[in-house]
Amino acid sequence: MAKDPLAEAGLHFDELNKLRILEPEVDQKTTELKEECEDFVDKISQFQKIVGGLIELVDELAKEAETEKMKAIGARNLLKSVAKQREAQQQQLQALIAEKKMQLERYRIEYEALSKVEAEQNEFIEQFILQK
Repeated sequence: MAKDPLAEAGLHFDELNKLRILEPEVDQKTTELKEECEDFVDKISQFQKIVGGLIELVDELAKEAETEKMKAIGARNLLKSVAKQREAQQQQLQALIAEKKMQLERYRIEYEALSKVEAEQNEFIEQFILQK
């Protein structure tokens, strides 16, 4: 077998009989590698889009969760303040009840005193009428 002088010089003919520097197998593998790289880049781009969408979705969910958390905290604080207001109102009402009881006791004592004075005055009137 005689060696091809062009092959020894690193020159080769392709299937279209064009002169090439690369060997046909190396050129084919290079083309395959280029196609695989393009497919890989396409898949990475798709993956990045999917991951980007997922990140956006997770960010939205995190914002919604934070909003709901703030609503829950606000509701809890409102509930606590309502409970404190009710407790304060209950204390005020108890103080008012105690004050009214004391006033009732004063009125009862005053009533008893006035009833005693009335009874004494009625007795005095009866005695005065009987003396005439």
